[in-house]
Amino acid sequence: MTDQAAQPAGTPSPEVVAGVFDLAREGRTGPLAEMLDAGVPLNMINARGDSLLIVATYAQHLETVTELLKRGADTSLVNAMGQTAVTCAVFRNSEELLRALLEADADPLLGAHPAVAVADQFGFPRMRDVLESYDRP
Repeated sequence: MTDQAAQPAGTPSPEVVAGVFDLAREGRTGPLAEMLDAGVPLNMINARGDSLLIVATYAQHLETVTELLKRGADTSLVNAMGQTAVTCAVFRNSEELLRALLEADADPLLGAHPAVAVADQFGFPRMRDVLESYDRP
């Protein structure tokens, strides 16, 4: 039995999964949107536990992140390293990405490495200021 035959019906093949994550990593928003329109799951997770949103954020592709958020990407997904997309935006010291995620109601307190802790650890006071400006009740 091949790997593809062993997968549940409707599950993209490992090759498709890898290709879709490459599109997110490379910021190829148009082709990624086409794949999502064709039925690839928006909140698909790779072997590392990364979502498309986490990968696009880490790779600093604002247009791709914005498209994923517009489509309803889950901002609460935590990868195997305990990181969220918000954590990645802070780690990459990207105020634009961080604001986009926070405006989509991403929770900066999720994960084993919350965004505030990452901002403090890496000495990013501006990221801390942005996070605090979005304090939740």
